[in-house]
This record gives sequence, structure tokens and C-alpha cells, in this order.
Amino acid sequence: MVLTLLVPYVAQAVHDTGIFQLDGDAQSATNTAQTPPANDDWDKVCNQATGGGVAGCGTTAVTTGATAVSWTAEPNPNSSIFTGGGSKDPLNIDQWAWKDGAGGLPDKDNLEHGFAARYSIPASSTCPNGTGPTFTGTCELIYFGSDRFDNSGDAQQGFWFFQNRITLGSNKVGGATGFDGLHKDGDVLVISDFSNGGGTSTITVYTWDSSCLAAGKPSYCGDTNLHLQETSNAANCVTAGAADGFCGLVNPVDGVVAPWPYLDKSGNATYLQGEFLEAGINLSLLPNVANECFASFLAETRSSTSTTATLKDFVLGNFGNCVATMSTQVSSPGPVTPGTPVHDTATVNGNQPSKTPSGNVTFFLCGPIATGACDGTTNVGTNIGTAPLSGSGGTASATSADQNTGAGLTPGRYCFRAEWPGDANYTTPLKEYGGLSGTNECFTVQQVPSSTSSAQTWLPNDSATVTSTLPLSGSLSFTLHDGGDCTGAVLRPAETYTFSGATSSVTRSTTNSSVSVTTSSTVSWEVVFTSSDPRVSSSSRCESTVLTITN
Repeated sequence: MVLTLLVPYVAQAVHDTGIFQLDGDAQSATNTAQTPPANDDWDKVCNQATGGGVAGCGTTAVTTGATAVSWTAEPNPNSSIFTGGGSKDPLNIDQWAWKDGAGGLPDKDNLEHGFAARYSIPASSTCPNGTGPTFTGTCELIYFGSDRFDNSGDAQQGFWFFQNRITLGSNKVGGATGFDGLHKDGDVLVISDFSNGGGTSTITVYTWDSSCLAAGKPSYCGDTNLHLQETSNAANCVTAGAADGFCGLVNPVDGVVAPWPYLDKSGNATYLQGEFLEAGINLSLLPNVANECFASFLAETRSSTSTTATLKDFVLGNFGNCVATMSTQVSSPGPVTPGTPVHDTATVNGNQPSKTPSGNVTFFLCGPIATGACDGTTNVGTNIGTAPLSGSGGTASATSADQNTGAGLTPGRYCFRAEWPGDANYTTPLKEYGGLSGTNECFTVQQVPSSTSSAQTWLPNDSATVTSTLPLSGSLSFTLHDGGDCTGAVLRPAETYTFSGATSSVTRSTTNSSVSVTTSSTVSWEVVFTSSDPRVSSSSRCESTVLTITN
């Protein structure tokens, strides 16, 4: 027995993934025997969840890839305990009640800390997800635990993973205080029973299912609203088989170091045997919950493992970030010509793939505004109506009505805003207006002149050919005149070409690129050949063009 107590635990279930240490202590540095070795333990979870603000959790070490973590400390031994007959697991949270500082709680049921961590890793033979023997997709794991004030008795505990955000309320329930938030189908409850020495461990897994009317009605129901998924009375991580769906254990010996401030009833800063509990579950082996996001985590102590057990103490903390985000896109940022229809499209993306965002999106239009966006504060805008979300999975979109940029909108810059109030699955309202610059949400309607005019122009040019029986020497000049007889005002000075002994015939053309005619008129080219050879005579011509321009 002495040798058994000194040999480190070798964990082999949810446990043989190499992700998290389930070995009966809370510090990553102490584990040397887990196969395969795992990097993470609760000291890293504490450090990540608190930003390194708790003594003993370290200052730099965080988990190697946890997608959600929770670590919550009770302010004092009398904090937040359950009270009232409605505080039972089969009842919805609006019937739960709690009180503070009242005392009277059995020391063995008094929790000091609750903690959880979630991981998503590639599915494999050591982390199955139902797609084997050739594994595809991910394997979703949650590790969780708690420590308690005293070890003078076995530990009956429960652990809730809520999809909705659950917080302490200020409303009155009976003579105590209520909670904010409600259950959602698919919430997970793990009920555990660990003997003080850790030799006996029973784990039962339920999911919240509003179709369960009572125990055995339908047959898969463990109680009202509780769908029995799995149970085992051999769920100790030390002896559980490889790739098991869930397991847990308590610290088997005294003196296990707590990586955060801890003090038990006996004044110990380290754990006595059975004061620290940790467990893990493979969500991918449960139907329809593997891809769900869990916003809150609650550790509870119970009078027994029965579903109707009286709940004692609890530690409640935030867990995953189960929210939706919204993006928007204007159909045409412009500039658009008046009369072009413009609309806005809002897309809501939720991180719960089985729950499609629903309801109506309300659209607003601001403008014309020179700068900024339709933020609802500085620029409130006009309500232009609602549109229903439509989609599948975790994504849905809505499109506003087309806006008339002709008679409806004067020229200028306009911006949209979209608002969604949330729904039963994603309760946080969303607003999107493209930020202060209006990115993706603004468009410009062009200014169109009230009257237009245009003028056609014509560049007159001419060509002349000089022919002789003898070689040609002399010059050839082109002069543009107003009028048709080459006597009017000179519109373009003479453009002259010279040649000597050129073989007949000689052709030259003008290169006018600047003097244009813009109205109907008559122009004439005065073309003069001046011969420098006495054997060849000079010659001239006047060419007239009557031009008609219709604008």
C-alpha cells in the first residue's frame, strides 16, 4: 500500500490524448508519468483565465491551445450557496435560488474553486469522434474540476456546462436571490461520486432535454428535462480503458500542492487526500453537442448523486465566448448615377453550428453626410424597414429594401446601419455600421448637371501634289483662310515645305493639330508652289471647304 501511494498515477482516458494531465494534482510541472506526456494542467488554466493575476499560477505559462478556460475562486467559505426547494438540477435556472454569508453548509460540501478547459484536436484512435477507423474532423474535449474546504467525507459533485450565459441575478426567488439565464437543450451535466481515497468513482452524463417529461418518459430520460447519455461506476482515470469517453479522480495522497492560494478547514495550504477533484469528457462521443459553445461553467456539491439531490454549494464562472457577430456590405459603394438602386446586406455568424440566427434585422440610412458613419449616435438616420434573417448552420443573412437614388436621394454621401436584437440562442444585440469610417456601409450618389452642352470640333488639313516633266525645285506652302476665296483672315500661318531636284511628282500634307473650327463656316486653303527652276513655272490654287456642324 505504501508503494502504491508513492507511485504517480498513470492516466489512460480522455487522458491518453497528450493534451491535459489527469493525474491527481494541479501543476503541470509535477507530472512525469502520464502516457503520452501532456503539457497542460490547472496552473496554466488559472494563469490564462486570470491574466496571471493569481499568485502561484505563474506569470507566463498558459495552456497550449485551449479554446475556452474558466477558473473561479469563492470570495469566502460562506459565499454563494444554493437555497430553496427549486434549486435542483431537473428544474430550470429561473427556479434556482442562492444566498450569501448564511453559513450552515457542511464543510465537505464547501467548494473553494471551480475550473474548466476546452480543447479541439484532430480526431484519432486516442481521441475518437465516431468517424473511425479512418478519422476525420475534430475531437472536442472538456476537462474540469474543483477543490473543497474539507475532506471529511466522500464527494458528490456536479458540473454544468451552459450554452447561455448564466450569472448571479438580483431578482427575488422565494426568500433568496435568483439567477439570470435559462437552460438550452444540449446543456451538459456531469454528476460524479468519488470516494475520499479515490478508489471508487462513478460518473453519469446527462444533457438538458425539454422533451423529457419525467424519469423514463421517454425511456432515455433520467429525470424531467435530463436525457441520460452515459454512466459508469468504473470511471477512475487510473483504471479506465484507453480512449474512454470520460473519467475522473481525486488526489490520492496528502500534501498535493495547490498552484493558487488555498486553505482547508485544518489550516493546510496543500490538499489532503480527496480535497482536489479533476475529470474529463469527450464531447464528440455525445450526440449533437460536440460543436456547441458553452458560455458558462458551474461546479456544484450535492447531497447525493441522485438527479433530485439537494444542491449545496456552487462556483459559477464564464467559459466560452458563445456569441454571434454581424458583418454588412452595401451593394454598390459608388459613385452611383441617380436612379441606381442600392441596398445593404447584413450577415450574422453564430459560433453554435446547430443554431441558425433568426429574427429580423432593422436597417437605417443616414445622409447625405460628408464624413463619419451611420453610428446611431452622432448620425441616427432614418429607419428604412426590417428584413428577416435566412440561412442554415450558424449563418444567416438579411437584405434591406432597395433605396431610390433618383427622386428619393439627393446627390451626396449616404451610409447604412444594421441592428439585430438577438434571439433565443444568441442573446446579445448586435449593431454594425462599418466603424467610424463607414467601411462597407457607405455609398455616394453622383451630382448630375441640370443642363449640358457640347461642341463638335474639326481640324482642317490639306494635301497637294506638284507634277512636272522636269525635276522639281522650290517650295510648297499651305495657308488657311477664313472664307471660301483665300482672301479672308489668316486662321493658320503658312506651313512651307522646300525641295531641290525632286523627282516629279511631289506630295506634301499639312499637320494642323491646333486650329479648329467649332461652328458652321467656310474655310479655304491657299496653296502656292514657288519654283526656283526657270524652266518650271510656279503655280497656286485655292481650295474651299463649306463645313456644317450640327450640335
